[in-house]
Amino acid sequence: MKYKKTAPIGVFDSGVGGLTVAREIMRNLPHEKIVYFGDTARVPYGSKSKETILRYSRQIVRFLQTQEVKAIVVACNTASALALETISEEIDIPIIGVVKPGAKVAAQTTRNKKIGLIGTRATVKSDLYRKTIQAENPEIEVIGQPCPLFVPLVEEGWLKDPVTIEVAKRYLAPLLEKDIDTLILGCTHYPLLRSTLKTLVGDEVTLVNPAYETAKELQRLLKEQGMENEIHVDEEFPYRFFVSDEEECFQEFANSILPYNVKRTEQINIEEF
Repeated sequence: MKYKKTAPIGVFDSGVGGLTVAREIMRNLPHEKIVYFGDTARVPYGSKSKETILRYSRQIVRFLQTQEVKAIVVACNTASALALETISEEIDIPIIGVVKPGAKVAAQTTRNKKIGLIGTRATVKSDLYRKTIQAENPEIEVIGQPCPLFVPLVEEGWLKDPVTIEVAKRYLAPLLEKDIDTLILGCTHYPLLRSTLKTLVGDEVTLVNPAYETAKELQRLLKEQGMENEIHVDEEFPYRFFVSDEEECFQEFANSILPYNVKRTEQINIEEF
């Protein structure tokens, strides 16, 4: 199916974390419009089964299709790991996730072939990062570390709080003991902790932000498919935001991290899709 170049990009996440991906798209693809959906009623995804994540993701994709998006970004590591492959075979819209772009850059970045991965339990358990990295270079060792407390700490706004620093130290200790030289921020919330994490791991460890790498991958995809929007976006609302619950909390968080003033967020019943 052929879509208009001026059609928006669909972006979805389990909640607010995917806004870090939307932020990178806004910065790197300023001519593109975005329809963002945050599944705030059913967050977190990281502790749910593959079957549940797949059902949720299908519902969200159906909603985004009603918005006539020309491409979809799964801005959630858990959904990228557990649902992306299946959904990509079910729809005729280009769809990418956040795992593979970050994994490929990490494989190219490491010098000592020891990569640390922090993420939700589901993302780490899925093993997709390791499989993708070792497809690039089978000699690379990937050491995963679930960090379930990071998401609530980020959403509380405790980015540099002593509690967050102490929790981060405990999560990172096993990875640093393994002498990693590259660390993948394998959850879309984690780029907001970047400066705190960088201080703790030091200059010898390179941080890989899949949100940025995904925006660059989207840019390449649109160019290859001849789908780039070359017209300057002058609409009042080039970026539209939808959630399944708590639109006011979402909007407040969005306005704290996006280079754009979110004036309106719409709540929808995602179970209808």
